Amino acid sequence: MKKKSNAKTYIGIVIAAILVLLLANPKWLPISESLKNAVSEMEATHLLLKGDTHATIAHLITLLLALVIVWLIYQVLKLILTFIGKRGGRVQSVTSLISGLLKYVAVIAAVVWGLSILGINTTAVLAGVGIVGLILGFGAQSLIEDIITGTFIIFENQYSVGDIIILDDFRGTVRSIGVRTTVIEDAGGNLKVVNNSDIRNFQNRSRNNSVALVVVSVAYSTDLKKLEAMLDESLPALKNQHPELYLTKPRYLGVEKLGDSGIDLKFAADVTEENVFNGQRMLARDLKILFDEKGVEIPFPQVVVHKAEE
Repeated sequence: MKKKSNAKTYIGIVIAAILVLLLANPKWLPISESLKNAVSEMEATHLLLKGDTHATIAHLITLLLALVIVWLIYQVLKLILTFIGKRGGRVQSVTSLISGLLKYVAVIAAVVWGLSILGINTTAVLAGVGIVGLILGFGAQSLIEDIITGTFIIFENQYSVGDIIILDDFRGTVRSIGVRTTVIEDAGGNLKVVNNSDIRNFQNRSRNNSVALVVVSVAYSTDLKKLEAMLDESLPALKNQHPELYLTKPRYLGVEKLGDSGIDLKFAADVTEENVFNGQRMLARDLKILFDEKGVEIPFPQVVVHKAEE
């Protein structure tokens, strides 16, 4: 899907470039000489395009050219940011935020430039927008807070695109950090879109290695000293079997508790947060196979029934 989207962008850029070339050279257009001259004068005035290049149509052609130029610049800058963001981590987070801001800047630039081409006094418009913005600002405090919080998240490096975070009861990978929102995707592919100002008291699980923990029971008849000696000898080999999963050799932490049916032993292995659940499953599997090979009994709950004598 991403490759198709990029292909559409490239095709759009080529088409936009051709339009700019055509519109910037009115002589190539099948229009009357008077209209060509009007377009040339408009472009020279508003776009600083000088050359041999009824007024209403000239305004529209010049406006179209300006919009195409803005769109073309936006798409080129977006592609550059996407390319830079492929480095991942904080760089991707910064480029994601800049891309979000760039969209708003492009729209504002297109509107202001378009109004000036149509002969509207943009200074008066901007002044009016400033007054309206001041009035609306009191009712858009959450929006402003989202933008400010998103900026602090990036520059304080609280989390980056690709980090795994836990927010409330939702655990997922940060897919994008925008001007207003952050998008998080869980293991099931579900997306959670959260306003930046609502992101509080979260855990960033990607900054340090995580630990896969497994508890295994052995029978009370097991000789713990012999078992612990066997574990010291056998556990390092487990890392060699799965070097892509275990960051360190699995280790025996000791007796967790004395259970109803057996002695609970605790084991751990350092893994990345991305592999924490895979690590738990693999460690449990490896321990079961190891205990079977060494003849270590793993008990299971049993019910003893006493039959009363008649």
